[in-house]
Amino acid sequence: MTLTSPGPTVGVVGGGQLGRMLGEAAAPLGLELLVTDPTPDCPAAPVVRDQLVGDFDEEETLRELAERADYLTFEIELADPDVLERVAEETGTPVHPDPETLRTIQDKLVQKRRLADAGVPVPAFRAVDTAEDLREACEDLGYPAMLKARTGGYDGRGNVPVETPEDVEDAVDAIAGPAMVEEMVDFERELAVMGCRGADERDTFPVTETIHREEILRESVAPARASKAVRERARDVAHDVLDVMDGRGVFGIELFETSDGEILLNEIAPRPHNSGHWTIEGCHTSQFEQHLRAVTGKPLGSTDQRFPTVSTNILGDVAERQPAELEGEDDVLATPRAHLHWYGKREVYELRKMGHVTLTGADADDLLADARTLRDGLTFE
Repeated sequence: MTLTSPGPTVGVVGGGQLGRMLGEAAAPLGLELLVTDPTPDCPAAPVVRDQLVGDFDEEETLRELAERADYLTFEIELADPDVLERVAEETGTPVHPDPETLRTIQDKLVQKRRLADAGVPVPAFRAVDTAEDLREACEDLGYPAMLKARTGGYDGRGNVPVETPEDVEDAVDAIAGPAMVEEMVDFERELAVMGCRGADERDTFPVTETIHREEILRESVAPARASKAVRERARDVAHDVLDVMDGRGVFGIELFETSDGEILLNEIAPRPHNSGHWTIEGCHTSQFEQHLRAVTGKPLGSTDQRFPTVSTNILGDVAERQPAELEGEDDVLATPRAHLHWYGKREVYELRKMGHVTLTGADADDLLADARTLRDGLTFE
């Protein structure tokens, strides 16, 4: 990559909040961003050079994106790896991470099998096609267990707990498609590591503690409130995961710290991830800048943490879909070391991710309490 004006162009499949924050990180690097998204005037549109309106797997749109870009990447797993691979070959525009990585990640069963084969520690799992399959698996794994759709799930969607044998039929009906079941992990806490694959180097951001409710990420605490040994083990597992991935970029690696101090892999996102949003203020290089550095083949930036940081998601708190009008933001803006990030979504509905608040300081417990107070003062009602 050579810096020019206008600069090298990165085409991004997806123009949601991740595309928006990639656009914000691109400008200081001298990069131009193009995004494609089916929603006109998507959240990323105000901060990127242009938006192509089209579905994530629409070949004509992705080919135009590739023709106008020097590099391709994606911020959503709904991109079609076959189409990406084809347009990259036809236009000579490289795609990172590699479409093969996306192909592996999109199917949770394929993902788990490949990682288990590579020696990455994962919860016990089984493929499930029928209710009888699920009963047999749960007899082996035990109740409760977690049934997961193999494709398409996010933010808790596509995950159904199976507490007792009486839940089996309803769980299979709720997934309504190919599935896998995992043992229910007795975990001390959930962790995440943002891993980075560059041209000739690899790195990880500090281990983060992630706090979920209803299987939706609510807060991230960095560094994680875990022992040094646990954090080192989490980092080692993250490096093992990076060995399995193909192509350059940032990878969100979600983990469990078990009650006996072991680390198990939960899932991987081959892109920047909600659990890494805190890096914008908390690290010398944000996950978004790092992803762009990696995709364009530039040296990776420092992942060193600047100070303890907590990030809390702003979620929709309304019963019905309605125009997004946030109230209470002045209290966030008036708070020292608090940072408001607004995603620019036009409509809000229950539990939709609309933004986040980051707070930096010294003590993680105090930061978390203060961040929750700020978050709870925000409403769309």
